Amino acid sequence: MSKTFRPWKIDEPQLLPATVQDFVAEDHLARFVVSLVTEELDLVEITASYLGEKGQPPFHPAMMAALLLYAYCCGIYSSRRVAKACRERVDFMSIVALDPPDFRTICEFRKRHLKALSGLFVQVLKLCEKADLVKLGHVAFDGTKIKANASKHKAMSYERMEARATQLEAEVAKWLATAEAADSEEDKLYGSDKQGDEMPDWVADKKRRAEKIRAAKAELEAEAKAAAAAKAKVEAEAEEKRKAEGRKKPGKSAAAPSPEPAPKAQKNFTDPESRIMKSKDGFVQAYNAQAAVDAHAQIIVAQDVTQSAVDCGQLVPMIDAVEANLARTPEQLSADSGYCSESNLEALESRHIDGYVATGRAKDAVAGAAESEVADQATKTATTPPQLPKAPTRVEAMREKIKAGGHSSPYRLRKQLPEPVFGQIKQARGFRQFLMRGFEKVRAEWAIVCTAHNLLKLVQGRSLSAAKLMTPQATGATA
Repeated sequence: MSKTFRPWKIDEPQLLPATVQDFVAEDHLARFVVSLVTEELDLVEITASYLGEKGQPPFHPAMMAALLLYAYCCGIYSSRRVAKACRERVDFMSIVALDPPDFRTICEFRKRHLKALSGLFVQVLKLCEKADLVKLGHVAFDGTKIKANASKHKAMSYERMEARATQLEAEVAKWLATAEAADSEEDKLYGSDKQGDEMPDWVADKKRRAEKIRAAKAELEAEAKAAAAAKAKVEAEAEEKRKAEGRKKPGKSAAAPSPEPAPKAQKNFTDPESRIMKSKDGFVQAYNAQAAVDAHAQIIVAQDVTQSAVDCGQLVPMIDAVEANLARTPEQLSADSGYCSESNLEALESRHIDGYVATGRAKDAVAGAAESEVADQATKTATTPPQLPKAPTRVEAMREKIKAGGHSSPYRLRKQLPEPVFGQIKQARGFRQFLMRGFEKVRAEWAIVCTAHNLLKLVQGRSLSAAKLMTPQATGATA
């Protein structure tokens, strides 16, 4: 028996919808992004940069901004892939109105307006707050390592730099000496129309490579000197404080910080501002991306990128970023052990924030204080009368606080909130490596990624609100 199939009308002419907006459904994300950009976002920083009427008219900035935001929401980050989608996907066609920009145009627009595009994060965040998606009742802080646009194999340690630069310079000098001594042979080799002293490409490359290595070596030396000066200043201030309190530092005096770079200190030649960091995949050339996630709807309320592999120094700046974005601080906060230190817990107390910071790996946070107490006790004379035991350190108090809270403690939210957000960004939308190079550009790129995350949450929140308005209970209808 034969089977009847649907007609395959591959050659039959078709009529497209009257407007490109009809290419997608009314509740489609593409329509939402276009409406958001044209009606609710302020793009004056971008539009104001277009002056005069000379030259070919550019693509509309609102269209380009909507295209980039929608692409990031769909997990498409490469300008070539975005341009391809504009030619092949109806949802992208509905945004560009069948007038697809070239990938160079997309790339140049993003590079030119990178700072303004990253500034949309705060605007979208305030729209989320207006939609009642941000409460700041509890905010969880965490960081994730994201690969830089550079290979760790393109890095070189400080101790190898001098040897390699000397080797390259010796090779170049050897060729120049040989060329100078063989003028007559060069006429046969290069031809009579050339002088014979032109450097071949490989010599120029090695010369540039040696210059680049020398520059990286100088940068490492400058960074080491700056770090040594900063450390010496901190130690001097601590010594003055001890003298004012009548205390003496126990043990032998520490050696002065060295202004020379460590032999294993590395510099990457592709993205010198990225750093070698340890992740679950081993050591990678990366940046440390930070995010503060609100508990109500997993909205990112603050974000940043740091070159430091550790998170300890980022807690206070991230709290300040939340306050700068929303003009208030969170009531409650949770974070993993990477953020635990006496100074961070003291900052939470001064800001009246109920903190839950993991202390599992924070043994060193109180080790210094404990050693100091033991040394001070040893230096006291036997005639000194016994004193009452000192109050526990903030880290010890935090450990007891978490232990007393049990399974119902907000401490559990330290992983339940940020980890799904990082999973949505890195796994669902495939953002595992920065496209741009340089610290400031990477910070702006991460801001756009976080803006796309909040935008998707805003779409979901508004859709749920609309659905609630359509329920019989909301309209007063009876079943």
